[in-house]
Amino acid sequence: MGSLNKMNFITRLSALCLRKSKMQQRHRSSRRPAVPLGSRILTDPSKVFEHNMWDHVQWSQEEEENAKEKAAENSLVKVQWEDQDKYEREASKYWNEFYKIHKNNFFKDRNWLFLEFPEILPEKRREELKTEQRSSEHTKINSTNSFSHKNEMSEEGEKYWKKNYGGGSTSVQGYVYNKKQAKSLTDNPQGKNRGEELGRLESFPGSDATYRILEVGCGAGNSVFPILKVLCNTPGTFLYCCDFASGAVELVKSHSSYNSAWCSAFVHDVCDDALPYPFPDEILDVILLVFVLSTIHPDRMQGVVNRLAKLLKPGGMLLFRDYGRYNTAQLRFKKGHCLSENFYVRGDGTRVYFFTKENR
Repeated sequence: MGSLNKMNFITRLSALCLRKSKMQQRHRSSRRPAVPLGSRILTDPSKVFEHNMWDHVQWSQEEEENAKEKAAENSLVKVQWEDQDKYEREASKYWNEFYKIHKNNFFKDRNWLFLEFPEILPEKRREELKTEQRSSEHTKINSTNSFSHKNEMSEEGEKYWKKNYGGGSTSVQGYVYNKKQAKSLTDNPQGKNRGEELGRLESFPGSDATYRILEVGCGAGNSVFPILKVLCNTPGTFLYCCDFASGAVELVKSHSSYNSAWCSAFVHDVCDDALPYPFPDEILDVILLVFVLSTIHPDRMQGVVNRLAKLLKPGGMLLFRDYGRYNTAQLRFKKGHCLSENFYVRGDGTRVYFFTKENR
């Protein structure tokens, strides 16, 4: 246990699963992971890489106090308001510059997605994948998983991360079923003229599909292509992916595995409610956000989730994974990088927020 603590200081919450309706049924459903989050207890150290995270690794009181002290210290000096406004207005510019520099060499493909979020796929395909994962390939994939966001990075990404933010960046994952919040997302009317909208967009990409996924903040495609690899063998499915950095979308479209028969990549700023999507509301089964909400100003997050919820079918799900409070990356920030409480700007102008369970 002590060595595990050294490997990874875990803070709870970096993933949220919201179902648009019928949350109680979802909580009891067999569609949850085989070993549900909340009951992943490591008893055999040789199986440390069997899951992407464990539930019972706790800080000592001293470690927790030290973390709070470091966060309080690096938050004393705030970024000036005019600069904060610039980082908000020009957020896409900074991410475009990021992808111009790193292209698709920064992060590794997220092969852990289906282990942690089996709900991404239609139920029949999930069962097939579960069978495949019992093979030696499943063991191989799991052996490469770790607790660290850093280990999703390529060699170039690790060097850049260490240089700018230090090592030891961690993230953890948990499922949260919040009936009250899910209800608040669906209380708003879904649009009285939806029939007219469907007629207007009857030839939209993926219109013939019966199961549709949207990844928000797709970056260079590190989630897109592991998903497409499975979807190409799953008739009736379609993947949308978007990013507000046009350079990232171009990287996805130019990838050898990109196929418009299965996927539509487009530039979109989810913070702009006035921007239309290339498909009507209430057609998506799953929306996925991986390290995306943390890049959005805290005051705008709920509005973003509310808008995205309108895209979901009744019973659809929004899945996210993100940074937990007192993540090592947060503690390594220097004074003068804090925008507001637990919200920081990196040296390259990109921003990051660190969550707790209470943020939901």
